[in-house]
Amino acid sequence: MNYTLLFIGNLGGGEWILILLAILLLFGGKKIPELMRGIGTGMREFNDAKKSVKDQIEDGMKAKDKKEAE
Repeated sequence: MNYTLLFIGNLGGGEWILILLAILLLFGGKKIPELMRGIGTGMREFNDAKKSVKDQIEDGMKAKDKKEAE
């Protein structure tokens, strides 16, 4: 079973406020935009890599189907 991030669904508004406040206290107001930019860049790179792998798999399947049709 996949239990990754299962606990996030159980968080309410008060818990999210506490988490955000803790992040603000730990990193400070000036570091948070930089942190968010880094997270956004990482997510963008991950999605690009995921799309690249998906495209390679689809191209390989098309090539296999074309070869079998011959």
